[in-house]
Order: sequence, then C-alpha cells, then structure tokens
Amino acid sequence: MIELNTYLSRPGRLTSIIAVTLLAAVAAAQADDGNAAAPDGRDLEPQRALFRAHHAEIERGNWTPGAAADAVLRDYVLWPDLRATWFRARLGRAADDEISAFMHQYGQLKPARELRYRYALHLAKSDRLDEYLTIYSQFYQGLDVANLDCLALRAEINAGNESRVVSRAIALWLTGSSQVDECDPLFAHLQAAGILDEAKFAERYELAVGAQQFGLARYLARQLPARYLDEATAWLQAQNSPRDFVTANMKSEDNDMLRRQLLYAVTRHAYREPLESAALWHKVRKRFEFSPQQENDISRHIALWSARNHLPESVKMLSGLRAGAVDTEAGRWLIRANLREHRWADAIRAIDALPAEENAKPDWQYWKAMALRQDDKHSAEAKAIFARVAGERSYYGFLAADAIDAPYAMSDAPLRGDPASVEKLAQNPALIRARELFFVGEESRGRSEWDAAVRNLDTADQTQAALLAHIWGWHSRAIATVATAGQYDDLRLRYPLPWRDDFANAAASAGISNSWAYGIARSESLFMSDIQSSAGAIGVMQLMPATGRMTAKELQLPYKGQATLTDSTSNIRLGTWYLGKMYTRFGSNRILATAAYNAGPSRVERWLPASGELDARIWIENIPYNETRGYVRRVLTDDTIFSWRLTGELRRLSSELPQIVAAARREKAANTD
Repeated sequence: MIELNTYLSRPGRLTSIIAVTLLAAVAAAQADDGNAAAPDGRDLEPQRALFRAHHAEIERGNWTPGAAADAVLRDYVLWPDLRATWFRARLGRAADDEISAFMHQYGQLKPARELRYRYALHLAKSDRLDEYLTIYSQFYQGLDVANLDCLALRAEINAGNESRVVSRAIALWLTGSSQVDECDPLFAHLQAAGILDEAKFAERYELAVGAQQFGLARYLARQLPARYLDEATAWLQAQNSPRDFVTANMKSEDNDMLRRQLLYAVTRHAYREPLESAALWHKVRKRFEFSPQQENDISRHIALWSARNHLPESVKMLSGLRAGAVDTEAGRWLIRANLREHRWADAIRAIDALPAEENAKPDWQYWKAMALRQDDKHSAEAKAIFARVAGERSYYGFLAADAIDAPYAMSDAPLRGDPASVEKLAQNPALIRARELFFVGEESRGRSEWDAAVRNLDTADQTQAALLAHIWGWHSRAIATVATAGQYDDLRLRYPLPWRDDFANAAASAGISNSWAYGIARSESLFMSDIQSSAGAIGVMQLMPATGRMTAKELQLPYKGQATLTDSTSNIRLGTWYLGKMYTRFGSNRILATAAYNAGPSRVERWLPASGELDARIWIENIPYNETRGYVRRVLTDDTIFSWRLTGELRRLSSELPQIVAAARREKAANTD
C-alpha cells in the first residue's frame, strides 16, 4: 500500500507511477472486501499521535502540551484546530488580539468559524454589544439565526438605533413556537415600550394554536382578554384528555372554535382508539356543522388509524370513504388491509386505483403479482410482473426473484480509478483536512468538512473521492459519496466489511448471523462509530445509553458511558448481544427481532396477530410506522447482500421469512419449550 497520506499532504509530488500504484491500492482494498488498512502515512503518524495525545488536555484549556509539541505540530494541517480548541476553552481569559489574529489568519477554516461564533456569543454575554454587532454585521446578518439576530437587535437598541429594530424584532416575535432565550430581553423591552401590544400578542397566540403549541398559547393568553385563556385551556384539555373533552362538549353551542377543538380531539383520540373515535365522530357530526372538507379529513384519519392498528373494520372504513377523502396514503393502507385479510381481488382493485406513478412502484407491482398468482388463470401475467421487478437489487426485487426462482440482480460492478482525478483530489486542501480529522478520531468534524468539499465536485470526481475514502477505511463517506455520484453497483464499496473479526466474534457469541449484524449496523449508522441520533442512540449499532449499560451488566463488561458506546469493538459486542436477546425473545424470528431493535419490543408485541398466523411479508407490509417498515425491509436486503459478500453464495431472502404467529401461540410455545 502506498503512503497515500504522505503524498496527499504534499501537493505536487504525485507522479504517474504513484497514481498507478494508488489505483492498484483501490483494487486491493476492494479485493480485500473493504478491510484493507488505511495507508500508513509514516511521515504524518507522529503528528497524528501527538494530536490524539494532547487534544483532550488542550480542550480543557491547558496549552502546555501544545507548546511542547509545537515543533512537530506547527506545520500539521490540523494545527489550527488545536489552537481554536484552546481559544474556545479560554474565552474570557485569552487575549482578544490573539483571538482576532487567529480568526483573521484562519477565518476560512471551520475551526476558526466555530471559534468566531463562540467568541461573538462571549462578547454579547459580557455586554460588549458594540463589538458583537461588528462581528454580526460582517458574518451573520441575513442568515436568519434567531439567537444571533436577537442579540444584534439588543446591540442596536443599546447603540440608540431603536428605529432600525422594530420590524425585524416583530418578525422574530411572530412565531408559533417558543423563541430562543436570547430573544427574551428584546421582547421585554418591546413590550415595555408598548410595541408588543395586545394585537401582537393575539397574532402570536393564533400562530401558537395553529402549531398546536398550546402551552405557549396559554402563556400568551395571560396578556389578553379572559376568553383567550379559556380557549387555550380548552385546547390543552382536548390535547390531554381528548375523549373526555368531546363527551363534555357534546351539547355545547355550535361555533367555529369549538368545531376546530372537537376535530382536533377526535383526531388525537384516533391514534390509539380509532373505533371509539369513529363512534364519537358519528355523534359529533350530527350536532355540529362541519364542512365537507373537515368531514373528509377526519373520516380518512380515523380509517387510516384503523388500518394501522390492524382492525378488521379498516377495509370497510377505507373502502367507504367519499371520493374527496381518498388520497394516495388511504389507497396504500387499503391495499395493506386487504392483504392482511387475504382479499386478493380487492387488493388488485386497490392497486389499480392508485395514481399511475404510485401504481408502477416495485412494492405494489410485486403485490399485484402475488394477488394474481392466487388464480391459476393469471399465472402468466403474474410471472411477467415478477420478472420485471426481479431486475432490481432490492427487497421486492429479491422477493420477486424468489417467486419465479430467478437469480438475484446483484449487478456487482467495481468502479475504476482515474489517475488524473486522483491527482486533482490529492491537492484538494479540504479533503486533506477531512481525512486527517478522520484519522485523529475527530470523525464527526471530518464528515462535515468532507461533505462540504465533495458537494462542489463533479460526478466523476465524487466517484474517485468515494474510492479514496474506501481505501482509508472511511466507509460512511465512501457509501454516501458514491450514492451522491449516482453509482450504486460497486458492492464492495457500498457494502464493506469493516471490523470483520469483531462482528464475527460478537455475532457468534450472540447466536446470530454475521450478515444480519452487518445489516443492522449499516442501516443504523453506515459504520460511523461516533454518530449520535436525535433520540440519543450512539455508535455503530446505535445503542441507547440505558440499553448499553444494561447489556454491559449482563455481559459483565466495564461500562464507561459514551466512551464505551463510541468504541467500535465494545459497541458491536453490546449491540449484537442485544439483537440476540430480541431474537430469543421473539422465538428466533429474525423479522420480529429486527423490528424490535428499531421500534422497541413492546410495540412489536402489540403488532402481532390477535390469533392464528400471518405471512411475514404481509406482516412487514402492515407495520404501522413508516420508519420501521422501511428499516426492516432495508435490513433484510442488506443482510442478503452481506451474506453473499461474506460467503460468495446466494441465500434466498424468502427462506428467512418465518410465519408471524399470534402472541398467545408464541407464549404457549415458549412455555412448552
């Protein structure tokens, strides 16, 4: 393997011989299933090692290690990151002229931009509003960042420029959600000045109600006539106790506001109790004058949640919708409800009624073929549809191929490297920085810089950049970048096998297949060891901290919170073990375990058939959550491809789809065992 990092850090040294060697390295990395070690970059490793060793201490505000390593790190591409880290830790203590000089010298780099943002907030917090306003005017004005805008308006008021503030401040005030804390002093000033009068409070109140932010609405109502507080309280009652609200107001006098609240309450109650909501709606609609559109909307909503709750009445409810209430989503759920009831002819009619673009999608074409196949006289038509869908490398493509015993359309076509593009990319400072951030363990920052850099490349160069990321072992960027370039057929690049020993050992210990664990990891994180979801899940297998702590205790492994979950080996061990627990809990049913890994086991228990058993494909189609339904299909597809990648042999997806049995039957079988 060539010293890729060395030549990338020194633009202009790329020769045709090195370029050819690089392309050989690309091929070697692909032949090695994506597990080739990152190029050694011996000239850079001492700098990387010092960065890793001293970054945490510098982050705490101690520059002593940085000073000691100055001679080695001064010409390192990430030197500005260390200095910016130290300045951020020393805001209020570091000299302003040093910070300003640093931002002037490195202002185009992300660490300097981040420092500038923190420094600007520090100035505002320290009541140095005139200095803050200077930075804001140059870098942040017009970006519509609420906290920065509010601070700037406070600075304008402080400078005596109140006439320039009013219209911009009112625009920030008029939002249906809670505004950032930095705006509170501004709004208090405007209220004291009589600018935020009753009309402005009423206007924002209506926005809050429209956004269903009823707590904010009640807060605003305190500055308004009493009827607003009564109204906001009613909205909160409709939100918190929808059934009781409807019942209590059944005999109230008809008015527009009450109709809106009743519609909201019935809609909210329908999520969990659609049949009870339907009964409430039947009574309410007789007593109040709702518009045809309102009636259509609520009828569709109740019918949809009947289907999502797998109620047998859902077919009748969806089929009975008025023409004005039928949309594409209602059509989809009518198909799913018919499939669940094995009403094959009705499913075909529902598929044919979809809009042309929706009808042509592989999922509905597959199910049309499945429905047609129930009648021997339509077998030829069904086979032709299966053959078309089987041409795709996808969940439905694999199922369609299984239906006619056709080969899978893997279409694996490794990408070829281009020396000229490689040479150009080798001299791209942004990619050099991104790569080094990845190698020193600052992967999230590296991702941000990588994505910004490749966004400006043409498609051909994006493809070559994906190959470089693959060589470095930066699989998330390789997968994402090659997709951006529209290249989907290099399966070694798109379905790499990192941490191969870790996955093999952990999967074996958990009693699950290696390929399934890989499928979960790819779907969860694209193999990003540091990624954290909005819900708080962390790492390669996206574990919640509580789940990680519990699983570590079961395995008697040391647990250090985020440090454990961002360690790839530990995360893989914990994640595969938890997946194995779900597999055991759900009677060795991989479909249910996959759904439970995403949505939680208690929800999956609720989704089981009330009695008997159900075809796994139909059960998957009827998963109520769009996210979980797509997740299960994606994991099954990835599992199939990873199995092929690991073994070189095809494993039929349909062979891995056991029947979904009712909860009572599953519990009885478990007790018998």
